[in-house]
Amino acid sequence: MIRVLIERNIAEGLEHYYDCTVKRMVSQVIKAPGCIAGESLKDSKNSHRRIVMSKWNTVEDWENWFHSLQRKQVVAELSPMLEGGERITMLELTH
Repeated sequence: MIRVLIERNIAEGLEHYYDCTVKRMVSQVIKAPGCIAGESLKDSKNSHRRIVMSKWNTVEDWENWFHSLQRKQVVAELSPMLEGGERITMLELTH
């Protein structure tokens, strides 16, 4: 099992629109094969910083979603609201 963190910085004045859009995105992500859970988080000390955290069965499940047309469409919708790109970190549980 893996977890994926996606960090984004939202442009001034677009926070509400981003939050609405990403909420819809997370509801799509959790329907993807191999996705266990997903949630959107806001940095309590930086109102422009957002993090999406998702949990996946395998790296392959995540990569299938990452390269899917559905994700590319959502990212295309989110990109104009961002300052810079997104930062993706894949995490594994320690044993």
